[in-house]
Amino acid sequence: MRKVIVLEFITLDGVIQAGGGPDEDTSGGFAYGGWQVPYSDEVLGATMKKQMSLPFDLLLGRKTFEIWEPYWPQHADIWPGVMSATKYVASNTITSSEWQPSVFLGGDIAEKVSQLKQQEGPDLHVYGSANLVQTLMKHDLVDEFWLKIYPLTLGSGKRLFTDGTMPAAFKVTESQISPNGIIIANYQRSGAVTTGSMSES
Repeated sequence: MRKVIVLEFITLDGVIQAGGGPDEDTSGGFAYGGWQVPYSDEVLGATMKKQMSLPFDLLLGRKTFEIWEPYWPQHADIWPGVMSATKYVASNTITSSEWQPSVFLGGDIAEKVSQLKQQEGPDLHVYGSANLVQTLMKHDLVDEFWLKIYPLTLGSGKRLFTDGTMPAAFKVTESQISPNGIIIANYQRSGAVTTGSMSES
């Protein structure tokens, strides 16, 4: 069974929008594009190199795919695996691309992803894709979060966790802090939420 792994760069207040550059995603009037760039360091670089070198296919929302489609074929030397990985794209508006191999998933995205998870193949890595991630979380389809948590708040922008997120418990499987203060933490599903009382002896 394939896992769905969500990899996100995220601020302390949960924003995941346009970390890579000013023009990446300005929807909603977002003015802080490129917020992650000043914090890059060697530990983050080594982590990304390790994660990008794993066997994977991609699961992307339409907007993220359209940002990546012209970029990565021109920078394949940085990430060779992105070219050979199958790009599964959640979209009801586009059905083809010159960037191959690509598969477009229309209709019931949750059902399509559930079927993909049952197939043989590498894990499905999700980058960006804020709207898609909300759908995946609401249908309990995310197995792991690999987060890079940055030491800043933005106050606005697309967030990873919003109303409607399914309650779930996680365990940390890997963690470290980079020299520039980025908390790098991998979280794996570990069942349902449990509660207790501080008054219990």
